[in-house]
Amino acid sequence: MTRRTKRAIIWSVVGVFIVIAALVAYYFIAIYNQVDNFQKSGEESPFYNVQTTETKVEEPPKWEGTERVNILLMGVDARGLKKGEIPRSDTMLVASIDPVSKKGYLFSIMRDTYTKIPDHGSDRINTAITHGPNTAMKAVSDLLGIPIQYYVYTDFQGFIELVDAVDGVDFYVEKDMKYTSKADNHEYDIDLKKGFQHLDGTTALQYVRFRHDAMSDYSRTERQRNFLTAVAEKMKSTTSIMKLPSILEKMNPYIDTNLSVEDMWKLATIGYSSQMSSSEQIPPMELLVEKNIGGSEVLGVRDEDDLKTYVQEVFNKKEEAANETDSGTSTSSSNGSNNSATDNSPNGATSSEP
Repeated sequence: MTRRTKRAIIWSVVGVFIVIAALVAYYFIAIYNQVDNFQKSGEESPFYNVQTTETKVEEPPKWEGTERVNILLMGVDARGLKKGEIPRSDTMLVASIDPVSKKGYLFSIMRDTYTKIPDHGSDRINTAITHGPNTAMKAVSDLLGIPIQYYVYTDFQGFIELVDAVDGVDFYVEKDMKYTSKADNHEYDIDLKKGFQHLDGTTALQYVRFRHDAMSDYSRTERQRNFLTAVAEKMKSTTSIMKLPSILEKMNPYIDTNLSVEDMWKLATIGYSSQMSSSEQIPPMELLVEKNIGGSEVLGVRDEDDLKTYVQEVFNKKEEAANETDSGTSTSSSNGSNNSATDNSPNGATSSEP
């Protein structure tokens, strides 16, 4: 091999590495630019009109990165509202992640739960967001007895964009779902058939919004938790990771949060290696009591201290079960046994059937 040939090979290899480095840099710069714009300020913030009146409510506690982190996820129906108007939250969930055990928990809060709203008396929990995100985080924190460090706020269109951006989700719809509304000009009618199927953004929104059955919001909150778990798993796939810059770009206009880029990076690192351990309804059925306040039906909590204890028990029970499982697995491995998980989804496909 001549010296000229060797030199050409070396420069070819160097050129390939330069191209790869440039692509990696572009990838991370694109991600940074998108997530940096998630945190809206000034008139771009959906809470612009309440930012000054919310100063009385304390700022959320700072997350140091080593303790459990809790994030309030709020979805709203912003159709027909004027700029600056804040709708009540249609969906409220708390995602809790333990960076030590690498376990995730999802709590869905019934939107008609009657509780204290800081500086605004008592009302349904879904009204808290109309007073600003700090008020909503404080209300949920007081209700559950855990610190809420962050919030993520979006609307129906943001949810549709997210699901479409990951190319939809294969999911088991547990029953036929049908609902029509002339008030919405049939824009958000629901028409789903029972069975394992591919849900895009529009049909996924139909699934998580449906509550027109005997269990109403009770079954709807369970469906929301199950579907969001499926979306999270889809996001972990190699395809979605490679598409992350475009996914974030599509969602950007519909997202507001107090998460910084640094916070998001830490959460992404922990979340990617964590497993969903449990999803629960708040209040749980055993602590829920129906009330009539001012002529309106609301959902009360039988004992607020018991609710806080219940949340801690969810964390502790799941961690104890995980330790027992790990111990059992080690014992089985030492005995040479080989137990595999059973797949119960239709046609052997992986699904998130409730």
